[in-house]
Amino acid sequence: MSETKLRSEIDEKYKWDLTPIYSSDVEFYKDLDKLSKEVKKITGYKGTLSKSGKSLFDALKFDEEIDKLSNHLYMYAHLNKDSDTTNNKYREMYDKLINIMNEYDELISFFLPELLKMDYSLIEKFYSEYEPLKEYKFILEIIYRKKDHMLTEQEERIISKFNKISSLPEDVYDTFVSSDITFDSIKDENGNDVELTDSNFSLYIRSKDRRVREDAFKSLYNGYKKYKNTISLLLANDIGVNNTLSNLRNYSSSMEAALFSDNVDIEVYNNLVNTVEDNLNVLYKYLDLKKKVLKLDDLHLYDVYTSLTDEIDKKYTFDEAKQLVLETVKVFGDDYLNIIKKAFDERWIDIYPNKGKVGGAYSSGSYTTNPYILLNFQGQQTDISTLIHELGHSMHSYFSKENNPYQYSHYKIFVAEVASTVNELLLSYYLYNNSSDDKEKLDILNRRMELFRTTIYRQTMFASFEKKLYEMEQKGEILTSDKMCDIYYELNKKYFGKDVIIDEEIKYEWEKVPHFYYNFYVYKYATGLSAACDIVTRIMNKEENAVEKYLEFLKTGGSMYPLDELKIAGVDLTKKEVIENAIKMFDDTIEEFNNIINKH
Repeated sequence: MSETKLRSEIDEKYKWDLTPIYSSDVEFYKDLDKLSKEVKKITGYKGTLSKSGKSLFDALKFDEEIDKLSNHLYMYAHLNKDSDTTNNKYREMYDKLINIMNEYDELISFFLPELLKMDYSLIEKFYSEYEPLKEYKFILEIIYRKKDHMLTEQEERIISKFNKISSLPEDVYDTFVSSDITFDSIKDENGNDVELTDSNFSLYIRSKDRRVREDAFKSLYNGYKKYKNTISLLLANDIGVNNTLSNLRNYSSSMEAALFSDNVDIEVYNNLVNTVEDNLNVLYKYLDLKKKVLKLDDLHLYDVYTSLTDEIDKKYTFDEAKQLVLETVKVFGDDYLNIIKKAFDERWIDIYPNKGKVGGAYSSGSYTTNPYILLNFQGQQTDISTLIHELGHSMHSYFSKENNPYQYSHYKIFVAEVASTVNELLLSYYLYNNSSDDKEKLDILNRRMELFRTTIYRQTMFASFEKKLYEMEQKGEILTSDKMCDIYYELNKKYFGKDVIIDEEIKYEWEKVPHFYYNFYVYKYATGLSAACDIVTRIMNKEENAVEKYLEFLKTGGSMYPLDELKIAGVDLTKKEVIENAIKMFDDTIEEFNNIINKH
């Protein structure tokens, strides 16, 4: 096995080029010094917002310029830091910037309370008096939607002071899980003792050796069982904090509060849960397939993650991966294709792992920079999926910033996974349609089926669990560890069905899910994949203007509410048909897999 290289040993052509942001660290520090001085000027706008349309416009424009500069600085600092965490100068650079940004957040805390003291009729009067203010009309509309949920300036200050304390359950949970929980060792496939961790659990739960995955399953969840009282207390308190805050701000529930900023009705959430739970038969069908292919007399939960295919020992060079990406995205036309080529040619991508580089992958950019991509490319097919996935994010960011003024150039998290998943699905179909090897085809279908199981069904089960806990706490019920575990266990029985053995240990699985501290976040994974499936189906069926509508969606940025943006692409998440279509794609994939194995 080759040793991971130092950053200095990686050829420059495989690293991202950050010189378009700053040509040197010296230039970065010039702007950092400028930002440090500029942020203090925001206090000069205090008490001026209601004077005239121009005074309000000037304050908004100043805040925009500070945001633009700080994001430009942030990109240089955080990308350099992530590419080599052993280099302390970039950690220092990053920390100095964060300190200035935190200072600015405190200095501008007057802005919203002062703005919302004004009646919106005055804002409308300002529009007629000062035309340029209309540039911020949608921004101001979003802000004024919150007016009924804003408190007095003094009350807001008190809540702000408690923000650090209110985030304590999540902070303690993160530290506790990452640092203090240990699990019993297990023996790997070769009989060697290995220390089980949250990180390597995913490796052993997928093992072809049933004894290994059963041992991993029991070790991990029995480990969490020891801490069920502590972790349930943390989550119960986090739920209690969110329910209290939503009540103080006059929301009917924490769910309404969490969905409010995206202008998403809670019926979208309920529609997802109800539609998925009405179509559990497709998941049961997949689980039956698992049982048959794995040749098991009974299917346990520790069998569910096991691949239905043997690992394909096929490696790809980055150039081969690049070519597959280019062939896949041709469907979007020359403009899209040429921007993707630009990403490769202008080195937006940091390709290979090196010592000190953060793991995983992401796309990150600002209005004034390229949408850069961090990879840790190893030549596996999954690495090609990761590449095209992150390019989907980057293309969404590129089109958003190129077609909108700064204030509307940031798309919402709600739609963030749509473009990336559209790309990932199209690659899956491209690879499948261009393969003549049944073994490779089965591997592609296996990966696609797992995407549906883990995203549509698993994330929706999480969403159902979260909803139940919040409703119980809101009614005044005490969320004990036993109640939480029993609810989660019953949901597993419902989602996996009577033909799967629901092992007792699964009732502690919820303890390892950090997303429950993100307050009604998990459902977005399922709605995002469902929307992507709808778009991909339209494109593959060559529906008239499907590509054009999708590209128009990418260009909307943050200029509309997320559900309205998706409607441009032909996706209406208020309707159960979108979720049903995604489940049909899952069902069709199961059938294709069955057809191939029945031939042999």
